[in-house]
Amino acid sequence: MNNSITPQKFLPSQILASVELFLLDLDGTLYLGDRIIPGSSEFITFLQNSGRKFLILTNNSSKDPAAYQQKLNNLGIRVNIDQIFTSGDATIHSLNRRYRRARVFVAGTTHLKKMFRQAGYQVVNQKPNVVVLGFDTNITYNTLRITCDFVRSGLPYFATHPDANCPVESGSIPDTGAFIALVAAATGRQPDEICGKPFPAMVTAISERMDCLPKRMAMVGDRLSTDIALGAAGIKTILVLSGETKMEDLQSSSNQPDLIVANIAALLPYLAEIKKNQI
Repeated sequence: MNNSITPQKFLPSQILASVELFLLDLDGTLYLGDRIIPGSSEFITFLQNSGRKFLILTNNSSKDPAAYQQKLNNLGIRVNIDQIFTSGDATIHSLNRRYRRARVFVAGTTHLKKMFRQAGYQVVNQKPNVVVLGFDTNITYNTLRITCDFVRSGLPYFATHPDANCPVESGSIPDTGAFIALVAAATGRQPDEICGKPFPAMVTAISERMDCLPKRMAMVGDRLSTDIALGAAGIKTILVLSGETKMEDLQSSSNQPDLIVANIAALLPYLAEIKKNQI
């Protein structure tokens, strides 16, 4: 097998053997824009047929799990809706610990607001108890102004994820991290908590939802700053070179993966070997 490069002394099969839960990034890992990355469907099918647990994991809070399920289905990847977890889900999990059923101002899409309503929150424009800043490609100046007013007043302030840019086929567009910077410039405040990758809130939410210890998880993704940086929370990380990151980027990064593969399909021979040895 020569389809992987590992920066550590352990063999790929040794790294993967203890993984009980695979966390799979979307864009750059399973697909690129509206094009499936070859081998992605086969990888998901292998996990399903072998009884291995997995979650589709994304920082993009502009859509709810149902929308991602539909996109994956359209690309030929069949997953259950409860196998998709977004930074919006992680944010709701964090709020549940302290502000369950609070009045929440959500600077986000109708999808994100719907998720909060389904979780039992009152989504309001006036007199909120909590402010949530998410990714909204239709955000208006008035929404940003109101967000700043509430943040400036001292209300608890959460952001779904830190990404400054969101990749699109034409390049990239401003994401929640850019909005966080705008709010900080206007108010002098950073979020009290950011809930998406690479912050611990994401791993805590997944660990409790899936009843799995972090050391038994492996994040598979293409971004050093989010997917691979999640390793600081105690999970294994696997870098795929099918998206944003190139090999030369590793030289200047403090975020180093446990395993590097060309794409997600390159993991299949190792998982098949592990399964064979377990029989």
